[in-house]
Amino acid sequence: MKFVIDDKEYEVVIQKKNNKNTYIRVKEDLKIYVTTSYFASKLYIYNLLEQNKEYLKKALTKQEIKNENTSFKYLGKNYDVIICNIVNKVEFNENKIYTPNEKELNKYIKKNILELFKERLDYNYNLFLENIPYPKLKIRTMKTRWGVCNKRDNSVTLNSKLIEYNIEALDYVIIHELSHFVHFNHSKEFWMLVSKYKPNYKQIKKYLKEE
Repeated sequence: MKFVIDDKEYEVVIQKKNNKNTYIRVKEDLKIYVTTSYFASKLYIYNLLEQNKEYLKKALTKQEIKNENTSFKYLGKNYDVIICNIVNKVEFNENKIYTPNEKELNKYIKKNILELFKERLDYNYNLFLENIPYPKLKIRTMKTRWGVCNKRDNSVTLNSKLIEYNIEALDYVIIHELSHFVHFNHSKEFWMLVSKYKPNYKQIKKYLKEE
């Protein structure tokens, strides 16, 4: 079902349930969602939309502004997030990310975090000449740390927020945590080991603090 407001056509998604009342909502994909009873006719729904046209106009305008102002930082670059119903998957185009809805974008980012972090752990572990066991990878959101080395369960935990920074920053954090398997402190020897693989680690630390 379509509904026209100011010469612009919007898709209406009708969800019929065992409801007494009818609810109208506008979502981020700029579709109009109507939840109503099994007995509601299309004419009844159309008349209801007509009665609430001013509300819908304001709600759609508000959602369009919200969509336009959404931004996301991904691998060190800022993207404008465009939520639209002309795509059915997440697509990157220059400085824009197109997604059918926020849920799809979050799912895409979560999948990419897992794949990328695993790939970079493999890459840096293979560079690392010191004799250490291959660690298990854990990912979670942390407020005060970029990474954690746990020698007891042989794991490296990486902050999911690293997806917002460039690859070099991610690699530095991985090297930092791998170095803790050799020096479980921040001694001079520890930093010498880090600098062996990341000579510019001080600049990267500064970048992580400033961004």
